[in-house]
Amino acid sequence: MKLRYFFMIAIALLTLSACEKKPTDTTEKVMDKVNDALDRRPNEKARDAIEDITSAAKEASEKAQGKIEEITEEIKNQAKDAAK
Repeated sequence: MKLRYFFMIAIALLTLSACEKKPTDTTEKVMDKVNDALDRRPNEKARDAIEDITSAAKEASEKAQGKIEEITEEIKNQAKDAAK
């Protein structure tokens, strides 16, 4: 019977810890956004450079994906033509 109480308490503690709100994370994110907009973050130039590189890499990846899809479609069309 003691084991049952132990499990009930453990489940209650896990449930409470899972429901815990973390306002500091949200506050930190908001402050980072504000500091970013005002160019007041520590190491601002490095952070801006990383953001620019990330953005360029994402854009290049999207363009490459588009080209791959075009090439794939062209290969399919050529295969259909060759099969006729």
